[in-house]
Order: sequence, then C-alpha cells, then structure tokens
Amino acid sequence: MIYLDAAATTLQKPASVPRASAWAMTHMSSIGRGGHAAAMLAAETAFACRKAAAGLFHMEEPDEVVFTMNATHGLNIAIRSLVKPGDTVLISGYEHNAVTRPLAAIPGVTVKVAASRLFEPGALLSRFQELLTPEVSCVICNHVSNVFGYVLPVEELSDLCLRRGVPFLLDASQSAGTLPVHMDRLHAAFIAMPGHKGLYGPQGTGLLLCNHEAQPLLQGGTGSLSARQEMPDFFPDRLEAGTHNLTGIAGLLEGIRFVQRRTPEAILTHERNLSARCAQALSAIRGVTVYAAPRLFSQAGVLSFQVEGLDCEEVAERLGARGIAVRAGLHCAPLAHRSAGTLDEGTVRASFSAFNTPWEADMLVGAVAQMAQR
Repeated sequence: MIYLDAAATTLQKPASVPRASAWAMTHMSSIGRGGHAAAMLAAETAFACRKAAAGLFHMEEPDEVVFTMNATHGLNIAIRSLVKPGDTVLISGYEHNAVTRPLAAIPGVTVKVAASRLFEPGALLSRFQELLTPEVSCVICNHVSNVFGYVLPVEELSDLCLRRGVPFLLDASQSAGTLPVHMDRLHAAFIAMPGHKGLYGPQGTGLLLCNHEAQPLLQGGTGSLSARQEMPDFFPDRLEAGTHNLTGIAGLLEGIRFVQRRTPEAILTHERNLSARCAQALSAIRGVTVYAAPRLFSQAGVLSFQVEGLDCEEVAERLGARGIAVRAGLHCAPLAHRSAGTLDEGTVRASFSAFNTPWEADMLVGAVAQMAQR
C-alpha cells in the first residue's frame, strides 16, 4: 500500500517505536503506584519522554509536559481552563472540530472567526488584529491546516496576543515534529499535539505543553497526595488522573528520538518537496484543481485537490482500489472548507511523512491522471 494519509496518522513508524511499546507491555507497571522495579522503570520512561519533549519544544520544565490521549484531549483541557461560560473567544477560519466543538459545548460562549482567504497569512493576521477587541478572553489558532497544509502566522499572532495580554492556545496537531514549535518563543498558555502524527508515536498518545494554570478534565488517582480529595495543584499530576498509557508513552519516546535524530527541518523539507512535486504535476492535468500555496514556505506536507466530475469520496475509493491511501471529505474541519470555499464539495487530501518517496508521489499523480481522462 502507498500510504498518503499521514495527516490523520503516520502509519509507518521507526522500528524502535513498536519494539519499545511491546517491551513496555511486559516490563513496566504504573507510574507512582509502587517502589518496585517495574513501577520505577515506568516512572523513568515517562520522565525521559517528558524530558525529550521539553527539549524538542524548548521548555524549561519537563513536568509541564502533560500526557494526553490525543490532541483533542489536550485541547479540551486547555479550552476548559481558559474559557468560561459567557466568554468571547477569537479563532482562525481554519480550526478543526477539536476546537470548535468544545467551544460550542460551553454555555454562552461567543466565537469570533478571523476568516480570510487561503494562503494569505498577511490578511489573516490583519483580521486577528481587527477582531482582537477588549472583550476577547482567549485566542485559539492551529499552526497548520489539516485540510490544506496552510502554515498560519502563529509567531506573529502570539506576539500580538502577548502585547494585548490575551492567552494564546496553539493547536500543533499538524506541525509538531516538522515546523518550529518553541514554547519559549510562542509564549503560549498551552500547546496541544498528538503523538501519533508528526512525532511518530502510537495512537492514543498526545502531549499538552502547559504555561498557564489548568483545570483538570478528569478527577482521580495520581499516586501523589492520596490523602486529599482535591486534585494536586502541580503539574503533571493535576492533569493526569488514572493509569498512564505506558506502552504508548514508551513508543512515543522512541518517536520523539527519531524526530530529533532526523531533525524536524529535514523531515519538513522532505515532506514539502513531495507535496510540491505532486502539486506541480497534478496542476498540469486538465480537470484537476489543486490547492497549493504560491510560496513553498506557506505550506507543509499536506495537499488537497479535486477532480472535475468526480465526487471526492469516489476519487479516494478509486485510489484505494489501486492501493493508494488518501482521505476525502471535510476532514473534521468544515470551518476550513468554508473559509476556502470548498464546503459543498470537500477535497481529496494527500499527506506525506518521512517514509514516503518520490516514486509514491508519482504513482498518485499517474492514478489521478487516468481518472481525469475518463
């Protein structure tokens, strides 16, 4: 199978990831639930993962790296910590349902959308400047659109929030492991990310980088301050109730180490080159619409396209029959499609990882060309 759906999950992993997860399954118990060797090994592995993540994302305190089930879990914690009923929140026009649905679930919240055209970061920043009025209590923005690979101007936006004194929440679901995600530069209140995408860890893992007071989403045992009925008031225990996913954490540690060895810059360059290769070739095919940025640095390794006369789901199904895995539809981000004008049709999305090759990109182009000619 030619797997081009890394924006959902990186299916190909470094060999060390499943090996570490399998080893943890039979050698590690639970963090903070004993002083025996299996528990201590679990604690050491978890701390090593926090430390590796803190280094990759430029954080001083590893304990402020909180383990989550996925980016959605982390975003829910962050949103519940920053947003109260009746608040006004400002978001970009390219947010995922992992942001918009938690906001919709909080009573009385007003959501202002900094809508702008696709691949126009200057216009998007201008909209944020215009809409960031005194009643806004929080700004939320994703780093890269999961639909179009659009790289949003989050550093400039974080500077704007810092000047206005408004907390900033970054969704790094499509950028962690490739683009620079530096807590010391962004000064974000929280940064949420999955472990199973650009960090090459197992599914069911995620990280929430914390630089703000947080409210627990779950209450329960932490292995610390057990005589108290309130959750601990310190990280990471405050946000990590219950037994940890040690098999996932052990694999995630190896995924982060892979990214550090390969370097995010090299992975990003590889993914961008494949995306640009596809975009150029697909654009030359009559009847194919490609959503590609005019400048390479404005887009990550995610590419959307449409084939005239064919439903996007049908295109993906035909590609799947040829052994090429892509995703079609709205990609859990109807707001992004509304902003780009593709809400009615959706798009076919190809997304690349460190393990894809130019040959695989060419195979996608060839298959689409055959479809478009019929």
